[in-house]
Amino acid sequence: MLAFRRVLITGASSGIGAALARTLAKPGAVLHLSGRDRGRLSAVAEACRVAGAEVAPAMLDVRDAAAMAQWIAGTGGLDLVLANAGVSAGGGAAGWETAAQVRGIFATNLTGVLNTVLPALALMIEQPPDGRGVRGRIGVVASLAAFAPPIGAPSYCASKSAIDTWTVGTAWAARRRGVYLTSLCPGFIATPMTASNPFPMPGMLSADQAATLMLRGIARGKRRVLFPRSTRILTQLSRFVPHSLSVAIMTRIGIKVAAEGGVFGEEAD
Repeated sequence: MLAFRRVLITGASSGIGAALARTLAKPGAVLHLSGRDRGRLSAVAEACRVAGAEVAPAMLDVRDAAAMAQWIAGTGGLDLVLANAGVSAGGGAAGWETAAQVRGIFATNLTGVLNTVLPALALMIEQPPDGRGVRGRIGVVASLAAFAPPIGAPSYCASKSAIDTWTVGTAWAARRRGVYLTSLCPGFIATPMTASNPFPMPGMLSADQAATLMLRGIARGKRRVLFPRSTRILTQLSRFVPHSLSVAIMTRIGIKVAAEGGVFGEEAD
């Protein structure tokens, strides 16, 4: 796996964001970490310092475009950016989310990601390339929920689908400029966000396992990383069968994202 020295991570205060920070924390690494919970972010930062990394934590809201652009530009250069911050809300069996929930989810999961990636792209394009011709790498945390029947958590699924499509589509042009984009699509991950899901979650991985798989895919230059394999196949196939049948099959095997309003919920801010 590549050694990333200058790294920026959003949503680093818990879940996958914290796991990514801990995995990348090594002597010589400089970690720029953001979150909205000061106590949790401080704990993650301290753990990374103990591992030998230099850490610059920042209390930021990814929905604030100006603040995000200023933060990213102020790093002076980055080898890896991980746009991880995200939120969700389940609408229950009726699939009904309030207007505030809908707007909030899209503001963080879609606009917040763009507020991270766009200034990161602008910064990296101006950086000198490394020996492989790479100016920087960006990982966007989407979800296998992007491919799942969106009943019960439609805004979460739709926002993840939108950012996955945008990331994969933009990756071709970005690569010609020396920047590698990767859409990261995990299934169920053991994080605070999934802890309240009242149903079996097949293929569950730990946050540390997810972080390792994500970083491996980014280092290999993949445009999209989907895991675990079993859940990936089921969610992708659900797009090619009648909607009512795909919901019935996924519910039958225990993936009750649709019926219960639960989420894959792999990240937090």
